[in-house]
Amino acid sequence: MPKHAISGLHRLTRTHKLSVAGVAAAGAAALVFTVVPGADTDQGKSQATAVENVKPVAFSAVDTAAKTQQATIAQQADNSAAKGKAEAAAAKKAAAEKAAKAKAAATAKAKAEKARAAKAAASRSEVRTAIPAAAPKPAAKPAAKVYPNNLDGWIRESLDIMAKKGIPGSYEGIHRNIMRESSGNPMAINNWDINAINGTPSKGLLQVIAPTFKTYHVAGTSWNMYDPVANITAACHYAQHRYGSMDNVNSAY
Repeated sequence: MPKHAISGLHRLTRTHKLSVAGVAAAGAAALVFTVVPGADTDQGKSQATAVENVKPVAFSAVDTAAKTQQATIAQQADNSAAKGKAEAAAAKKAAAEKAAKAKAAATAKAKAEKARAAKAAASRSEVRTAIPAAAPKPAAKPAAKVYPNNLDGWIRESLDIMAKKGIPGSYEGIHRNIMRESSGNPMAINNWDINAINGTPSKGLLQVIAPTFKTYHVAGTSWNMYDPVANITAACHYAQHRYGSMDNVNSAY
């Protein structure tokens, strides 16, 4: 470039410089659009496509990571549930085995106790067989009743004998007739009445003659006419047959 041209360029104002620059830029842009028709449109589309392609890739990676994490958590939950189920099954099995062992032990113990009881019973049976049972002791006889040796005792003893023989009479009836006949003297004897005249005087508490005493004598009593109990019992026996009872006798009989 000629020197004077450069010199002239230096003399351009700021406004002139901006104008020139603007024209140059506009010319360059026009040249580009002229040489490559539709270049601006395709470039915009390419950039948009690139952005679209990048964005889904970024979201796909995040989604994959989330899904992987969820699958891992689900697998861990499944593993934990399976482990818990296995532990529960094992505990149930152990409890069942323990219960079965306890039941078997109880059954064995009961069986052993039953066997011991049967053995003990058999042993006792053998002992009873080997040793004869002692003969039962005879029942002790009741002590003999003791009566006082007086009029009261004689009457009471006679009444007990009469009750066994079925001879009627009462304490009052016997006592009343004794007091009239002998005044309670067992050795009393009548030597003056008709019986005495005939050779069979009346004797004893109830003044019985010998033939009457022998006929109505009661077994188990003495054969002695002067024996108080024998005399009373024979006289009451006679009164039973003749008067129904000594209670019905109120005078000489």
